[in-house]
Amino acid sequence: MVNINRKSRSFRDLDVWRKSIDLVKEIYQITGKFPPSEIYGLTNQIRRAAVSIPSNIAEGQGRNSAKEFRQFLGIALGSVAEIETQLIIAQEIGYLSNEKFDFLIISLDTIRKMIKSLAKALK
Repeated sequence: MVNINRKSRSFRDLDVWRKSIDLVKEIYQITGKFPPSEIYGLTNQIRRAAVSIPSNIAEGQGRNSAKEFRQFLGIALGSVAEIETQLIIAQEIGYLSNEKFDFLIISLDTIRKMIKSLAKALK
């Protein structure tokens, strides 16, 4: 059960926010090895979507209502799906090994479940 006291907790206290920050760091390391020609393409897209997850969690937690928080969690879920799609593309064109791909997909699945649980707890 997720216990949220919105007035006394910071987004930094949320496990899902911390986990998504870890994902951003991993994404930056992995995409740093993509070809330089992708810097304004796939690299940029994946990085922006990854940064969007903890950013939307933080912004939502800072809002005035659980309804608004849930809305931002929904946006974060959209970013999870976006990254998953982009990672599939990266793997299929040979930028990601199967091991890195599997690791990132497991991380995304964990974050997705955590976001959904948090949103459910806010209802």
